[in-house]
Amino acid sequence: MPFTPFHMGPGIVVKALLQGSFSLMVFGWAQIVMDIQPLLVLISGDGHLHGFSHTYIGATLLAIFSALSGKYLSEVGLYVFGLNKHWHVKIRWRVSFLSAFIGTFSHVLLDSVMHSDIEPFFPFTTDNYFLGLISVNALHNVCLSSALVGGLLYFSITWFQKYKKSKHTMQ
Repeated sequence: MPFTPFHMGPGIVVKALLQGSFSLMVFGWAQIVMDIQPLLVLISGDGHLHGFSHTYIGATLLAIFSALSGKYLSEVGLYVFGLNKHWHVKIRWRVSFLSAFIGTFSHVLLDSVMHSDIEPFFPFTTDNYFLGLISVNALHNVCLSSALVGGLLYFSITWFQKYKKSKHTMQ
C-alpha cells in the first residue's frame, strides 16, 4: 500500500463483524508499526524497503509488540478522545493479540499483492505468490470499498442491537 490508511478498510469490516472482540485501534497501531521499517529505509535511503518486517515471521514479532504496547496505548487513546471517560473500557489481552495479528498478517498479504520486493515466506522461500493476484487499482478499490461497507455494516449492526435491546426492555 502506498500508505497505511488503505489498510484500515479491511480492518473496519473485521470490526463490524467482530464488534467488541476486535480493537480497531490496536489494528491501526499494528499498521503503523509495520511501516516503521520501510519509513526508515525511505528516510535513510539504505536497506531493503519491505524487508524482514514484511515477512510473516517479522509480522509475528511485530504483532506481539503491537499487542503488548497497543493495548495500553489504545486505552489511553480512548480516554483522550473522550470515548472512555471513566477508564471503564479495558481492552482484553485476547482482543489485543487477535487485532494485532490480523493487522500485521493482513498488512503483509495486502502489500504482497502490489510490491515486488516483498518476500512474505522468507526464509523458507523468496517467492511472492501473491504478487499481481489482482491489479493495484483493484486492490485500492477493495480497500476503499471495504471501509465504506465496513462502516455501513458497523453502524447497521450497532443500530439493530440498540433497537432490539430497547424493544426488549419495553416489553
